[in-house]
Amino acid sequence: MRTAGQLLAEHPFFEGMDDAALDLIEGCTRLEHYRPEQFLFREAEAADQFFLLRSGHVALECHAPGRPAYVLDSVAAGGVVGWSWLVPPYRWFCDGRATEEVSALVVDGRCLRAKCEENPALGYALLQRVAHVMYQRLQSARVRLQDLYGVPGGA
Repeated sequence: MRTAGQLLAEHPFFEGMDDAALDLIEGCTRLEHYRPEQFLFREAEAADQFFLLRSGHVALECHAPGRPAYVLDSVAAGGVVGWSWLVPPYRWFCDGRATEEVSALVVDGRCLRAKCEENPALGYALLQRVAHVMYQRLQSARVRLQDLYGVPGGA
């Protein structure tokens, strides 16, 4: 059986990260499994963790008054769910729901923030990776909006 540290090293989010940093992160990590339709987190709850998907899919769902929830984005195996653990006020702005069986490495955000305070190089390396995830989510939302409103691609 592989350790959480070995699983972290294999995940694309941590590609190229040095072993010392992965050792620090391993102390904040556990393996979890989620059933289809199970929520990993709910909108407005404290965002104190993030998820490195090993298998399965997670739908990121938003709510609008008087309307059913809509899928803002979905994340597959190899992806990362959650960056709100790093950005105050540390609250989820949407729901995260497993759409099939999910296996994930769950990283405790409070634990990791404390380690980043002690080790700014670790914090910077994580911030670079999280910024990339945020960029990908924004690009995905842009494409969805173009599809929704029929705006031709460009720029």
